[in-house]
Amino acid sequence: MILLDGKATAAEIRAEIREEVDGLEAKYGRRPGLAVVLVGEDPASQVYVRNKERACEDCGIRSIPHRLETAGQLELEGLIHELNRDVTVDGILVQLPLPEGLDSQKILDLIDPDKDVDGFHPVNVGKMSLGLPGFKPCTPAGVINLLKRYDLDPACKKAVVIGRSNIVGKPLAMMLSQSGPCANATVTLCHSRTQNLAEVCREADFLFAAIGRPNFVTADMVKEGAVVVDVGINRTDEGLAGDCDFNALKDKVHAITPVPGGVGPMTIAQLMVNTLQAFKLHVGA
Repeated sequence: MILLDGKATAAEIRAEIREEVDGLEAKYGRRPGLAVVLVGEDPASQVYVRNKERACEDCGIRSIPHRLETAGQLELEGLIHELNRDVTVDGILVQLPLPEGLDSQKILDLIDPDKDVDGFHPVNVGKMSLGLPGFKPCTPAGVINLLKRYDLDPACKKAVVIGRSNIVGKPLAMMLSQSGPCANATVTLCHSRTQNLAEVCREADFLFAAIGRPNFVTADMVKEGAVVVDVGINRTDEGLAGDCDFNALKDKVHAITPVPGGVGPMTIAQLMVNTLQAFKLHVGA
């Protein structure tokens, strides 16, 4: 069994980015800048933002924090317009979820698509659906990068994605089915209305779980020798758990991600990749 170590892989990616950023700073006179907007005091969001700031430090990327205890819709929109105009800001990330009363989609739509390092803007979603260059959502792109690093190619294989969220499930299914490296799979996208879900999952050579239910995927749902990527991270009384029953699966599969330490670190590493991409776009590198 291959343990897909996202933590170690993400550390390799950060080191590669740091080396490239140092060279770009010598040439262009500045480092990439990532503005992170956090509204409110949600504990989980604060942890995520701290982790992103640490990743920026590791990569030599300038973190530009905007922490707002409270903000109205117009105030937040004004901040986004300001960041769009700031030539030293290459990427803009608005930490979700926003507090109740704020229109998240409207805020995301205001971000300059060339600074949309989360890959959530409709322009970038459209580019992804057409297979055009653009920013891809960090979690599915991080999953694809992890598979590449372990030489696990889903081409000509059956892939099943459980979960149809706009952040993970839908874009991941799209990316797996397109042409290109680590793609060309035959993809089935499953959700809460899928009939005979266990039967569908058992056909998968590559199974991706992003449903948000702890230990939902059991051994009887997985084909012998499959590759399993667990995107879920759920807080339970026993601690953090993925969407897959890791202990039940680990002796049956060819490869699997742990939780924690699998997809999570790759999501943040991909954010750094996207920020570097945005910087190179802006300076013409």
